[in-house]
Amino acid sequence: MKKVTAVIKPFKLDDVREALSEIGVNGMTVTEVKGFGRQKGHTELYRGAEYMVDFLPKVKLEIVVNDETVEQVVEAILESAQTGKIGDGKIFVEAIERVIRIRTGEENEEAV
Repeated sequence: MKKVTAVIKPFKLDDVREALSEIGVNGMTVTEVKGFGRQKGHTELYRGAEYMVDFLPKVKLEIVVNDETVEQVVEAILESAQTGKIGDGKIFVEAIERVIRIRTGEENEEAV
């Protein structure tokens, strides 16, 4: 099993959720986060004063899927989250050793 973590622009969340739903992904964890990458934030004007915004609002998705589904999930996120502009985000894929459903005690594939 793998965990796919995607950090995307907040306004793309509905598009990504819909794309994932179309390929049968029915569970994910969504967290509102702040961060920056290569763009290093940006400057904004407020009441005539310019100030630096270091951390930009993002949304982090965490999805655990079986190994056969990983590429479909990555492609769905890529296609639905991409705007072509700086700050579109990143996708991370990592191995999951064990999953346990607390309510039933089911493990691994059955727990997802």
